[in-house]
Formats: sequence, structure tokens, C-alpha cells
Amino acid sequence: MSELTYDSLMDDGNYLGSERARMENKVILDELERKKKARNLAVPTDDNKVKARLREIGEPITLFGERAADRRDRLIYVLSQINAARGDDHPIEEASSEESEEEGEEFYTEGSLELLQARRNLAEFSLPRAQKRVAQQRIDSKIPLGRIIDIRKKVFAGVKRFSNIGSQIGDERPISQVRFAPNNKILATGSWSGTVKLWNVPACTTIRTLRGHGDRVGGVAWHPQATLTQEEGLVNLVSGAGDMCVNLWSLNSDAPLSVMKGHADRICRVAFHPSGHFVASASFDTTWRLWDVNSSKELLLQEGHSKEVYAVEFQGDGALIASGGLDAIGRVWDLRTGRTAMVLDGHVQGIFGIDFSPNGYQIATGAGDDTIRIWDMRSLKALYTIPAHVSNVSDVRFFRADALPSFKPKAESADVFMNEITEGTDADKSHDTEDDVQEWKYRSGLYLASSGYDGYVKLWSADDWQLLRTLTTDSGKVMSVDLTSDAELLASGTYNRNFQLFAPEDIPV
Repeated sequence: MSELTYDSLMDDGNYLGSERARMENKVILDELERKKKARNLAVPTDDNKVKARLREIGEPITLFGERAADRRDRLIYVLSQINAARGDDHPIEEASSEESEEEGEEFYTEGSLELLQARRNLAEFSLPRAQKRVAQQRIDSKIPLGRIIDIRKKVFAGVKRFSNIGSQIGDERPISQVRFAPNNKILATGSWSGTVKLWNVPACTTIRTLRGHGDRVGGVAWHPQATLTQEEGLVNLVSGAGDMCVNLWSLNSDAPLSVMKGHADRICRVAFHPSGHFVASASFDTTWRLWDVNSSKELLLQEGHSKEVYAVEFQGDGALIASGGLDAIGRVWDLRTGRTAMVLDGHVQGIFGIDFSPNGYQIATGAGDDTIRIWDMRSLKALYTIPAHVSNVSDVRFFRADALPSFKPKAESADVFMNEITEGTDADKSHDTEDDVQEWKYRSGLYLASSGYDGYVKLWSADDWQLLRTLTTDSGKVMSVDLTSDAELLASGTYNRNFQLFAPEDIPV
């Protein structure tokens, strides 16, 4: 299969490629347009007048079993059909109220040429990633049920063995967020003291303290290739704070490489786009903003929340971004067009944590109503509500098996190397490795972690949403949680200035 690109998508002959498909599409669009115009028709509400109007246009005044409301709907339908047949752009009778027109008025803000180019780049980046994700999901759908059950049992058995391996005082004030580096060997912590610290894990020794904020740090996020292929002197980390600044950091300097200003109030969470070229920040000024990393310029100021925006996160493909606000509403935005793709309306308190599942179409939100809601973008509704904690849910994170670990060969007995049975051992090893790779790819997104102000970190299955493990911390409030991509460590940041590390009991650290 050839790689899907922006240009090949535009020239794809399979979409509306036949005359029949074009005609069917035209019929659908015409019907949508007719319904839109029908909503603007002014028809009487009095049933006697409705009957008189139907008689006037030669329609039966009533049908068997028809109620007054149904009769009025039928009148609207008939009038809209007459308009469509005449080709009128304006309905027969229109509401002349200027107030109603003002209520429905939309406004747009003109974007810059840089934003236009960024939207195109985002589309070009996300399309092949989405294509690969869907291809992998098709492969996963063909895994036998028995194999899936075995994988689930093995993965969840490992999750249930997580236990506390240590706690470290991280700062002088509460730890607002913790995030593991892509290589899983460094932990970044943001603190209310205004500092960002980098720690070796699991040794919990300080690597560097980054000072550049004048107020509490609300969020930290790693560049997708930081500690992997990204050079230490380039942008590897981003942080946002109460001083209304978004800082970009390298790994070999204590001072920020760049300070991006524009927000009018404190910044909470920040996120790095999967491409590494863009950064998003959520703020108490009721907006989230998109920044260009290379130029350190603001590309987009996005409104849409009625209260403070607390959480923001990118989808793995890079096409979508989700924001959660203290208005208890979440929104999913299409970065390629700027439109709202979905409204996450269901929580009754502010949203503090939000994350996309690696499958690309499910979203988890944690809120002040003590619940986690799972949303499905395919059906545009909440899929499940988890009564997760007995206080605020501060953070939610899906497990992402981004890195493919090196699989160790199974232990072999001495007689394996005897001449009479050496044949086929290479094939057996290859088969075992293939099974391990298949299991690892299927593991991604199979469970998620949550943290709450009840002092607990909890691990949940991400298919039936059942509790797998409850981990206690040494604090009454857990502010943040994160998982390594090799499934070997979990970290939590707490209000009492500490961060804790957890690992499965059988894994040496």
C-alpha cells in the first residue's frame, strides 16, 4: 500500500469516483439543504390554521393517526418540497425578526499565512500516521480470540504486580506534574516553586534544575524525540507556568532557549505535538494556544470555553487536539481545519486531565466530579463512566507502547545444542519473537492510570474499564501520574512535595 499524503488524498479517484457516487452525494447534500431551509420556514402554530394552509396547497388536512404536531411538521415538509421544486432560494414565508438573525450570526477571525501553512503541514504529517495506525488495527482485529485472552491475562497480571519502590522529596513546594522522557530514563517534575527538575530514574538523583519561571509551573512536556534522536542543545522540553510564559528548554542549559508570551493569565498544562514542531498551552484566560517551536511565535489563539482551560493533549496521529476546561466541557478540535470535531459534555465539575487512547478514537477525561469518562469519537458520545476516586481526578494517562523492547531469548537447556534436535530451533526462536512483537503492539492502550486528590493512583483496564490495581502514596493529594513506554515504571507527583516511583515486583530496577 502506498503511503497516504496530502496530495494523493486530494487526487484520490476512489472518493466520488463514479457518476453514481456523485449523484448519490448530490441527493444527500440537496436533502440537507432542504432541511436547513425548512427550519427557517414560518408556519402557523394554531392547528386550524395549519389545516387551512394544507387545504390551500391541495394536501389532505389530516392523516390517519396524525397529531397536531405531526401535521405541522408535514406542512413544513410540503412547503420545503415546493420551494425546492421551484428552485427558490428563499422560503415562501420567512421569519422577519432581526433578533433571530442576530442570534444565529457567526463570526470568524482571519488567520495568518503561517497558520495556513501549519495546517497543511499538520495534514501532511498526520495522514500517513493515521494510515499506519488503521493498518495495524486491521492486523490486530485478525488475532484469534484465544490469543487476545492470553495477552490480556499476561498484561493485566503484570499491572497487578505494581508496587511502591521509593519516594523522593522533589521540591520545596507541591509537584504539579511528572512526565517521563521518551527513553524512560529521565523524569521531569514541575513544581509550584517555579522550577523544573530532571531526575535519573529509578535512582532518583538530580540531573539538572531548570530555572526560568517566576511563578508556579503548571505543566511540562517532552519533545517526542528528546533523549532519543534530538540533540541535547536543541529544544527537548516545554513548560508553562503562572507567570503566563511558555518556556522551551534544552538538556545542557539551566536557562530557557526561548520564552513565548501571549497568554493573559496563568498557564496550566502544555503538550508537544507528535511532530515536535508545535506546542499547545492551556490557560486560565479561557483560551488554548498553538505555538511554532522553530520561530517561537503564536500561530493560533483558540476560544471556545466559557471558563478557564486547564488541560490540553494531542492525538497520536497529530490531526486532533483535545482541551478540557473548568466549565466541565471538553472539546476536540481538528487542527487541519480549525473546526470542533466533538464536544465532550457530561461532567458536572471542571476537567483536570485529558488523554487520547493510542487507538486514535477514544478519549479519557478526569474531572472534579470524581469520575473518569471514556468518549468514543466514532459515535460522538460517552462510552463509559468510571467512578474512579472519592475526590478530584487530577490526571489520566493511557499506556503507550511506543518503544519496542529488546526481547531476550528464552532459557535453553543443554540438550538443545545436540545435533539431533538443532534443526528448527531458529524457526522456534523467530516464532517466539514474532509472538512477543505482536503482544507488545497489542498491549499499547490496553490500560490507563489515574491520580486523585484522595491520595491514590489507580490502574484500569481500557477495554472493560475495570479496576486492576490501587496504589497508595504518602500524600492526601496526588497531582499527576505518568507511565513509561516500556511498562516498567510509573511515577506520581504529590501535593506534599514528593514524587513516588512504582514498578512490577518481578522487574529488577
